[in-house]
Amino acid sequence: MQEVIAQIFSYIWGVWRFRWLALATAWVVALAGWMFVYQMPESYVATARVYVDNNNLLGPLLRGLAIQPNTEQRISMMSRTLLTRPNLEKVMRMTDLDLQVQNAREQEEFLDELRSAISLTGDRTNTSLYAIKVQDESRDTAKRITQALITVFIESSLIDKRQDSSGAQDFLDDQISEYEERLAEAEGRLAAFKQRHVGILAGDGGDYYGRLAQANQLLSSARLQLRELENRKVELQRQIDGEEPVFLSGGTGSLAGPGGAASSSLDARIQTLNAQMDALLSKYTDRHPEVRQIQGLIEQLEAERRAELAKVREGDFSSGYADLASSPVYQGMRSMLAETNAQVAELRVRVAEYEARVDELDAMVDQVPLIEAELKQLDRDYSVVFKQHQELLQRRESAKLSQDVEQNASDVTFRVIDPPFVPSTPSEPNKLLLNTGVLIIALGIGGGIALLFSLIKPVFVNATSLTRHTGLPLLGSVTMVPAPEQKKQDAIGLAVYSSLLAVLVLLYVGVNIGQVMSHA
Repeated sequence: MQEVIAQIFSYIWGVWRFRWLALATAWVVALAGWMFVYQMPESYVATARVYVDNNNLLGPLLRGLAIQPNTEQRISMMSRTLLTRPNLEKVMRMTDLDLQVQNAREQEEFLDELRSAISLTGDRTNTSLYAIKVQDESRDTAKRITQALITVFIESSLIDKRQDSSGAQDFLDDQISEYEERLAEAEGRLAAFKQRHVGILAGDGGDYYGRLAQANQLLSSARLQLRELENRKVELQRQIDGEEPVFLSGGTGSLAGPGGAASSSLDARIQTLNAQMDALLSKYTDRHPEVRQIQGLIEQLEAERRAELAKVREGDFSSGYADLASSPVYQGMRSMLAETNAQVAELRVRVAEYEARVDELDAMVDQVPLIEAELKQLDRDYSVVFKQHQELLQRRESAKLSQDVEQNASDVTFRVIDPPFVPSTPSEPNKLLLNTGVLIIALGIGGGIALLFSLIKPVFVNATSLTRHTGLPLLGSVTMVPAPEQKKQDAIGLAVYSSLLAVLVLLYVGVNIGQVMSHA
């Protein structure tokens, strides 16, 4: 930090060494700059503000009933087209500026200068407020141009506001007549088409593809029910025709009637022999002669039992199973089988009918879609013409109401918030600020030149800088004691330098005062 401070002090000392050069440079630059600022042309800026009020009471009342123009967009367009050539020429004539031009070239140049001198801006916070600025060397001319612009701005928004109303209604009437003819033609084509294809076109059942999908769905459902009933029929037949039907009483193969008693003598004998077999097997092996004899008898009796059951299934109840004909379980299963057979036959007829419908629709696959597509096209054409005809009727009524509104009320009101105002002193350029800038720049250039010369011709200002640059140890220093005559000369020089610097500042103050007094 100390090194930085020492370096700064060395720069200051270097500038002080060439202070006379810095002061002379500042004087030259300041005088030249003030002369340039004094010769700069001055101009006055006239300002005005206009408020465009488009929030009238008729807007909310007629919303949805009459055609309301976008007043904000219209005013915005007028503000952007205010500086067009016809408007500028009108401003020239209103302010008598056209008397200053002699030929077409001068007029073009004057129009370009006038366009660059005019500024029209809108307020970002309030889109209905517009500010007008005009810059000119003459204070009176700037004010007159601003007033003329306000007049042109208001007149351009009010002129020719109703000239297109009658033309718009005539156009709507012609269009409505044309669409009425087109609507009648579309209705005739649609009616004739329906008469030609009355037997093919669908009614409430939908279009061709919808009917085909519905028929396929019904066919699939009927086929599924048919397969279910056929499986049920097979299962019932299997239970009735099985080797041991579900109505047998137990694992021994005996039949049980309604009271639970044995229905055949063969079943009783088989049960008795099975009991004897169990008793013998508890004492002997299966190779014992008595055991083998009883097994043979049991096999013989079971063969006879199976033969009798076969006769019963064929409807012969003359055997020992005569009670089977009166069994409710057996009769119920046969009734279920018969009912299932009837349902199967019914569903086969239904499936055949659905298949015929699907085949019929498949046969029309190349004809019906084309007819339905043509019908949809006719319906679409008719709907478009009908909708457009209705919209034109509504717009004609809205146009009539809008014309009445325009003839009896104004939708935009202009108010001049701030009339044209021009300050007594020129607005541009700000010579006080420019003179201050010239003084600051002059002093900066003088100090910079002095610093540059100090860097070109450097000296050691203290023992520290001498040691840092030479790299040799410092054994001691001798302080310079100026003579009285030298002190006197230094004091006089400092007084003269300060006086010249003060005169420069006073000259700056005098230039600004003279600038202000010249416009008083």
